[in-house]
Amino acid sequence: MDTMTITKAGGAICGSLLIALLGLWFAEGLYHSDTGHGEEHAAGYAIIVESDDAGADVADAVPEAPFEEVYVNASADAGERLWRQCSACHQLEAGANATGPYLHGVVGRAKHSVDGYDYSDALLSQDGEWTPENISAFLENPRDYAPGTKMAYRGMEDVEDRANLIAYLATFGG
Repeated sequence: MDTMTITKAGGAICGSLLIALLGLWFAEGLYHSDTGHGEEHAAGYAIIVESDDAGADVADAVPEAPFEEVYVNASADAGERLWRQCSACHQLEAGANATGPYLHGVVGRAKHSVDGYDYSDALLSQDGEWTPENISAFLENPRDYAPGTKMAYRGMEDVEDRANLIAYLATFGG
């Protein structure tokens, strides 16, 4: 081997590294939104929302329908797909407690009345029955309805979803 062959081999290695580095630089430019000024900006589109004169969003101005009106037209079939969220902690089989109490016959049942389930003090302090309205209020925001509850669910905002889920639970009567 002479010096020219060694020089050519070294040049080929350096050229390959240069091509790899340029490829990495190009890929970084495609997949990251770094502006080059030390700030990261999220990629996306701005959505302009119309506001009224007071500055409130138009979407916020539409009041939610009362639960009682929505519950009249609730669909148990639509509620069945929502049940999947609940099934992680609850059972529909009577007497089968899990992380949460079983929900067979929950609509109209007295609060904290499931035998063998250790309720939180927040629910033990409440009286009455699990009416559809009470269940809806609890599902909307469990921590507001019963501060200190063991239920670690964030809540279900949509009134139609709550009504459909409760209609589904009502099909499992006691």
